[in-house]
Amino acid sequence: QVQLVESGGGWVQPGGSLRLSCASSGIDFSVPAWYWYRQPAGKQHEWVAQWYASGGTLYQDSVEGRFTISRDNVKNMIYLEMNSLMPEDTAVYYCSFYNHRTRTMERGQGTQVTVST
Repeated sequence: QVQLVESGGGWVQPGGSLRLSCASSGIDFSVPAWYWYRQPAGKQHEWVAQWYASGGTLYQDSVEGRFTISRDNVKNMIYLEMNSLMPEDTAVYYCSFYNHRTRTMERGQGTQVTVST
């Protein structure tokens, strides 16, 4: 059974940093791309960043230069390093990938990030 578990969220002041982690298990096939999404309270979820197994990363314009997505294939972990955090980064953050067997986007339970004074 596929399982994704995010961690590392919390409260941080503006300008601070957090590192989110996503532990994956139960995946016995290759995953060509991993994603981080976020959902601010009362708003729709939005794409934040993606990592390609073939190499390369993409970022939403608002986080470009501040966030870094990475993957550790040995540990089966996906990370999101977040620097220079701003109040508008406050949201529940989810890691995700497309499961071609079930034809669904898998995601974990999310981790809350709150940026405020």
